[in-house]
Amino acid sequence: MPRIRSVATVPALDRRTLLAAGGAVSLSAGIGLALRPRSPAHGAPAAQAPVADSVAHAGSGPAAAARTAPAALVPYTRGTTLSSVATPHSGSAGYRRLGAGPGWKRVLRDELAAAKAGRADRRTALAAFVQFTDLHLTDVQHPMRVEYLRSGKRNAWRPQEALTVAGAVSLVERVNSLRGAPVTGSSLHFVMTTGDNTDNNSKTELEWFLKVMSGGRVSPNSGDPRHYEGVQASGLKTYWQPDSALRDADKQAGFPHLQGFLDAAVRELRSPGLKLPWYSTVGNHDALPLGVYGSRGDSYLTDFAVGGKKLMSLDPATSNAILASIKYARSPKGAEFHDMLRAHARQMRSVTPDERRAPFTPAEYLRAHLDPAHTGPGPIGHGYSSANLAAGTQYYTFRIADDVIGVSLDTTDPGGHFEGSIGTTQLRWLERTLRENEDSYVVVFSHHTSKTMRNTQPDPARPAERRHGGAEVVALLGSFGNTLAWVNGHTHENEIIPHAAPGNRSFWEISTASHVDFPQLARVIELVDNKDGTLSLFTTLIESAAPHATDFSDLTQTGLAALYRELSFNAPESRTDLAGRSRDRNTELILKKG
Repeated sequence: MPRIRSVATVPALDRRTLLAAGGAVSLSAGIGLALRPRSPAHGAPAAQAPVADSVAHAGSGPAAAARTAPAALVPYTRGTTLSSVATPHSGSAGYRRLGAGPGWKRVLRDELAAAKAGRADRRTALAAFVQFTDLHLTDVQHPMRVEYLRSGKRNAWRPQEALTVAGAVSLVERVNSLRGAPVTGSSLHFVMTTGDNTDNNSKTELEWFLKVMSGGRVSPNSGDPRHYEGVQASGLKTYWQPDSALRDADKQAGFPHLQGFLDAAVRELRSPGLKLPWYSTVGNHDALPLGVYGSRGDSYLTDFAVGGKKLMSLDPATSNAILASIKYARSPKGAEFHDMLRAHARQMRSVTPDERRAPFTPAEYLRAHLDPAHTGPGPIGHGYSSANLAAGTQYYTFRIADDVIGVSLDTTDPGGHFEGSIGTTQLRWLERTLRENEDSYVVVFSHHTSKTMRNTQPDPARPAERRHGGAEVVALLGSFGNTLAWVNGHTHENEIIPHAAPGNRSFWEISTASHVDFPQLARVIELVDNKDGTLSLFTTLIESAAPHATDFSDLTQTGLAALYRELSFNAPESRTDLAGRSRDRNTELILKKG
């Protein structure tokens, strides 16, 4: 059976000590520092210095129970997509009901190194963690929302969006229920969110995200606290009107009439918060209004976000023009969008103004993460530090385990557009970090994938600085022998890409599907030394804890989470290939490392 190293001997620390040291777990804060594995700058006693806060937190409680579970319990499949996956159980057209279906098998991928016999008996666990990505927690009543683009493209609005918070809480519940890593049984060290944690750069959404992750009561409501004021109570046939008998376009396709749905969707719910430490990576929807516009300084759009007018319908020609403008980055600062809103001011409906809907700045994003109210199981700042705040950066490193560090990048382009890039300063920082930590393995996290870093809009704060795309990042990561993986999201699709490089410098790029579009997945990743000159990276996909089957009469927190998944499966014109191929799901990825 697999052997577990280092994490089982971490001394337990009391909560006060952990929280006091929480800000020290970041090896760098985006200002050029990079500590070696046994640097005293971790701010812990010598016996604990090699160990990250994320590992130290595993010294007691549920994670410790998972770590010390009998070997007979692993490998396990329960609670993962190895066991079962939500699958349609009715019909072949129209609205289809979901139920439990067969699981997805694990696939061996040996493009980068040969798999050697007997490795299961030799392997030693290095680290294990969970990736969340593209939660898109959505304030569906926000005036800046662009549901009306559905008149030009039907999948521009999702019927399930009102239930993003309930779905995310259920995902937290799933992670809390896992009994360690599925293959090795080692403790899960942490959860990393790889961006688009919020949907529309709104302070309401940011507060909901932080409470979902760290625990607390969440009211996914804004504007008038007494009732819902969004498009799903508009009486417009363009959108699913769940509480109304109106035969809207979605009901004509089989969507149900669910009396009380909207009241339930905005009702207060409770998140238990993750029992694991968690870290945060920024995405374009976190940094930019609508995830596309570099519109800071546009007072009209800022005022519109908190104001009392909302556009709910638009002609198809104008919708298509805005969609094309977004796709081709014709107006990255939002001028065309701004002009369209002004031109259609008379068509807007009145809603309740709400200052909480204001866009948040990068500094406010950092301060919110650093707020002690949102520390949960730690670390303080969830990777970000006061040094990030002082330097105006959102990238950092942290120690995962004795031999592994994590690097979180900021791939959002402040100049606008949904694709990404990084500036020269961050690229050089990444290079220094890799070089100065050559005695540690490295896992890189970002929102954008290598294929979606093609945006070179200048950063308004650094207009003379060059922007660098995914190909340059791949080349840099492949020039160091310590890179194991680049873990990201953005595309809402499962895809695993081998990046071959000579001299044992190959690595795997692991992209995971979103938690807003079906099949609504997260991923467990385990790093293992096979003790034969190779490493294995095991990837195991998980769904939320909500039951696969729905009950239309169940509008409880759990019932809404199940409905969230089923609505996402039935969303009109949604993509059906986001689960990826079997080789992109549950895998063993082999690497040869010196």
